[in-house]
Amino acid sequence: MKHALIFDMDGVLVDSMHLHAAAWKMAFLEEGIAISQDSIYRLEGANDRGIIDNILHHQGIFGSFDSFSSIAARKQTFFDIRNVKPFPGITHCLELLSKDYLLAVVSGSDRNAVDGILDRHFSVHFNAVVSGDDVVKGKPNPDPYLKALEYLGTDPENCIVFENAPYGVEAAKKAGIYCIGIPTYVDPQLLKMADKVLRNHISLMKYLHLLLQRGPEDPFPVVFS
Repeated sequence: MKHALIFDMDGVLVDSMHLHAAAWKMAFLEEGIAISQDSIYRLEGANDRGIIDNILHHQGIFGSFDSFSSIAARKQTFFDIRNVKPFPGITHCLELLSKDYLLAVVSGSDRNAVDGILDRHFSVHFNAVVSGDDVVKGKPNPDPYLKALEYLGTDPENCIVFENAPYGVEAAKKAGIYCIGIPTYVDPQLLKMADKVLRNHISLMKYLHLLLQRGPEDPFPVVFS
């Protein structure tokens, strides 16, 4: 059975969370709800339902996603995928990895954003793609990663997850998958549930190239320091 590499999208494959955060801030403000971009960074990985429910709760506002779903729709109009850029080297690296590994993306973003970004920036074939629209309970619940395992037809012990958000790391570990954390936008301590926390995207690229050098027949996951 092939091993699988599962990537969060925003903050791991592409540098986009500042764009998501700005779009959410504008969408909430239209409803008279003022939030900071940092509040979205802390919720990174959650789907639209999770973000809206969490913000409302912490603002002390009575309501739920069902009554404020228009915020998610407005956020989509403010988020422009044309401003999203992949992290340096990741596109070519995925093309090389796809020869030996199953590849998947598990994102909290809506399906339109996920498909738009992947189609625009990545020619590699992903064997499974799970968006925030594909599950009711998004990260930090394990459901998105469990769905990815189902799509891939593989077991947790045959996978590595690459995550940059506390909610994402928690979701991966609840699904029983080895998890590598990359502190793109948050303090590394917030990713302490991960099995290994890398320093940055330079370390991530070194890790992925180590996987390429060792090949899928070697012990998995690779321990890298």
